Amino acid sequence: MRNVKVAATQMSCTWDIDDNIRKADKLVREAAAQGAQIILLQELFETPYFCQKEKAEYYQYATELEQNKAINHFRLVAKELDVVLPISFYEKKNYARYNSLAVIDADGEILGKYRKSHIPDGPGYEEKFYFNPGDTGFQVWDTKYAKIGVGICWDQWYPEAARCMALMGAELLFYPTAIGSEPQDTSIDSKDHWQACMLGHAGANLIPVIASNRIGKEEDEDSSINFYGSSFIAGAQGNKIQEADRNSEGVLVAEFDLDQLETQRLEWGIFRDRRPELYGIIGTYDGEKKL
Repeated sequence: MRNVKVAATQMSCTWDIDDNIRKADKLVREAAAQGAQIILLQELFETPYFCQKEKAEYYQYATELEQNKAINHFRLVAKELDVVLPISFYEKKNYARYNSLAVIDADGEILGKYRKSHIPDGPGYEEKFYFNPGDTGFQVWDTKYAKIGVGICWDQWYPEAARCMALMGAELLFYPTAIGSEPQDTSIDSKDHWQACMLGHAGANLIPVIASNRIGKEEDEDSSINFYGSSFIAGAQGNKIQEADRNSEGVLVAEFDLDQLETQRLEWGIFRDRRPELYGIIGTYDGEKKL
């Protein structure tokens, strides 16, 4: 029996970076006090979600990994609390900019970074203006408590990403997120659809999924987004175990027996019965086999 406790968190953000880090620190400590060993914070929590508008002045918030305030802060926290922390940040590397995440192990060391693979481009979510497409590929890290895979927000809509991480040995999947209303059409509510996609990743791979979203209304000139929270933890059958509401700051904690889950995956035969030689079409854009 190899048990691990995981946590999802959610919070609102302002333009005070230090205050956002303090708020995130409080949530991490609250989760650790409940026994959580791997704790997820939301996407780009150092600032409001600045991608609502295309503004060159927002490039200033990108930092190199080694200089990032949140990463340096939470390296110390991870070591102090003996917890694993995937930390989302806006990465600067020479003239490139990425929506990235650093995985901090329980000793405070950085195991590596992942750069968001799928970059959205739509009203209120103008990410292609700010981020290069990620070039790290999907990754899995062997942390102190579990092998984890991490996707970032828009990545969570792609079953290919979850399956790749599962094939690489991930035992838990984590998705930091910033999603809410659609500025061009306030009648659209994607909350259930958003959750259903990730519940599908859990069920199809028999792997728990942990998702953290932000809360609060954020405005930039004539654009506004109501981030709908609803962070959740899903079990390996695609069942919601814990779910936050749409408006409250908070922490969710759940425990999993990783050995039991591995046995279930093997018994179910999902990975035994795969036919990779038939899946070539997934590597195309247009669904046609190439000569």
